[in-house]
Amino acid sequence: MARKVNIIGIGDDGGAGLPPAIVRRIGEADVLVGGERQLAFFPEFAGRRIVLKGGLSRTAEELADLRQESDVVVLASGDPLFFGIAGYLANKLGRDAVEIHSQPSSVQLAFARMGDSWQDAALESVHGRPLKGLAQRIDGRAKVAILTDEENDPAAIARYLLAFGMTEYDAFVAENLGGAEERYGFWRLEELAEARFAPLNLVILRRKPDAPEPRRGFGFEDEEFHQRKPEKGLITKKEVRVLSLSELRLKPDSVVWDIGAGSGSVAVECARLAPLGQVFAIEKNAGDMDNIEQNRRKFRTDFTAIHAKAPDGLEGMPDPDAVFIGGSGGELQELIRLCCGRLREDGRIVVNAATIETLHAAQQALLAQAFAVRISLVQVARSKPILDMTRFEGLNPVYVITGFRAKDELLGEE
Repeated sequence: MARKVNIIGIGDDGGAGLPPAIVRRIGEADVLVGGERQLAFFPEFAGRRIVLKGGLSRTAEELADLRQESDVVVLASGDPLFFGIAGYLANKLGRDAVEIHSQPSSVQLAFARMGDSWQDAALESVHGRPLKGLAQRIDGRAKVAILTDEENDPAAIARYLLAFGMTEYDAFVAENLGGAEERYGFWRLEELAEARFAPLNLVILRRKPDAPEPRRGFGFEDEEFHQRKPEKGLITKKEVRVLSLSELRLKPDSVVWDIGAGSGSVAVECARLAPLGQVFAIEKNAGDMDNIEQNRRKFRTDFTAIHAKAPDGLEGMPDPDAVFIGGSGGELQELIRLCCGRLREDGRIVVNAATIETLHAAQQALLAQAFAVRISLVQVARSKPILDMTRFEGLNPVYVITGFRAKDELLGEE
């Protein structure tokens, strides 16, 4: 009869921090699995050892075979269900095939050392993952716990935050939690950027009490964005931008292409609406790239800006859930054809057009790809003071053309 795989969390104090019954279970196992650091806590173990070094899929298959006739124990750090191996093995082997024994996670221990509650903290991991996109995921959060690795260490995180002007945070760094060389304390980001730490560490960010209120919502004022000069105003206007964003129907993890990004206003808004996704801003004019970069940092949106004339630059990007086309350089129909072919299921394409010729070209290109088309003509007038009275000044009308696969919506409801 197959036996359960015991997954046991251990702290930096090794077996000394485990209950006697769990220590006995480890000693009586036939096979002990874990990282080199975890296995080193039990030098007296006489059975078979398997070192975890990636390739978890193959390891799971091996454990499925081993548990048929052997007692198997898997060692993991802290709580093995917190960014750990336990959830993965439970999915692969079956919930009834594992027995999980947790220790306090590194996050729990770090907040305990800091003397603060953690039920309201956001949890992030850059352990084996890029820092890319962290800015928009944590912006405005009161507390953030970040799991690190040797590359994305506390100093690298501090430099990243400083690049996005996120100086409203103080950092608490805890090293070697639970071990003999445990160390912890608060740091200013400027100091942290130059410091060094032990490989086993965790960073907690906490907003300063006097920090200004974070930016909320979407549909930011046009004047907030850095724009091209002296031609200031070449930007997707707020009212048009808001309608276009609603038509894109973004999910938190959407992949978005912003083609003809200009100042990057749409890319900024998309990154904030899809903080777990990826946003790519493609712009052909070199002079606009600096504005895109300034807006990217100002609004704390870590999207990817590409200097290219679409469709160049699109081939290396992941297939999109949403495409916004604000400018096409005269190749609109071919560009729409390519985007329709790459668009994921249930994806949407939104085109802004200022002329009836561009409207017609976009509509025909979408229809040629068997996409349904919805068009809104946006005519906006903004109030403007005149002496002690108010008048309205009209903006240029813009067509918002939305393309989607016909099966996505009932055309009769349009």
